[in-house]
Amino acid sequence: MTGAVLVTGACASPGGVAGVGTLPPASAAEVVAATPGAVTSTLPPPTGTPAPKVPVVIKRPKAAAPVQVPPPKVSEHTYVFPVKNCRVTYESRLLVLPKTTIWSGKGCSFVSPVNGVVDEVNTTNRWKPSTDRGADREGRFVTVVGDDGVRYLGGHLDRVTPGIAPGTRVSAGQLLGQVGNSGNARSTASNLYFAISWKTSPALWWVRRGMVNPWNYLDAWLNGNRTLSPKDEMQAVMNQTGAAPKCVTLCASKPGAKPKPSEKPPKANDEHITVGG
Repeated sequence: MTGAVLVTGACASPGGVAGVGTLPPASAAEVVAATPGAVTSTLPPPTGTPAPKVPVVIKRPKAAAPVQVPPPKVSEHTYVFPVKNCRVTYESRLLVLPKTTIWSGKGCSFVSPVNGVVDEVNTTNRWKPSTDRGADREGRFVTVVGDDGVRYLGGHLDRVTPGIAPGTRVSAGQLLGQVGNSGNARSTASNLYFAISWKTSPALWWVRRGMVNPWNYLDAWLNGNRTLSPKDEMQAVMNQTGAAPKCVTLCASKPGAKPKPSEKPPKANDEHITVGG
């Protein structure tokens, strides 16, 4: 039987060159199928169509509740910053008195912050370090009682504009004087002593020098809110202190100073009232 198989195989082989088979080569599939333990798989032919995109869902965090902001306070009056066309700096906090010092170059324009009438004018620098009278400490100054009923003081002026006198009608932004360092500011850089109060007798000079913190209003006027008015705060402070409060801060002059007859220094047992909020 073995001999028959060999003969049959020999007869089935076609002729050829010795050592070179003449059978057609086996396919890759046949080779793999003939390999013991081989694993085959079918790969899908490329189609050229991209896989569908899966949408990405982003969960946004919930927004916080809206902050309730009160509407800006407006008034019928229009205000301007009291120093014009110059760089300025000023303190936005209470130092000694409810006023502020607006630092600016000498000769810069001091202008009326609002429409109104000139109240007091001092064109003479009467302050002396030997006496340090309170009524003279602001040197040359101008006060304006605005149409809003508020009094505004600009002190330490280098000069007062000619024609500015008590009773003169002025408009917001009108020139009242030039910034300087008169009064007790003579050893400092040029600045404008700026204060807000209400109209009183000149004898109550301590009211004139400041009763309402002014910086919130200066901030507003400088940054474009030209309708923010100190009228309500001025009225509230006056209701608290009275229209003619006693002097409680920096009131005494130095020994040798002779007060005017109109000045009435407070007695030792006078009640002290905090002013300016």
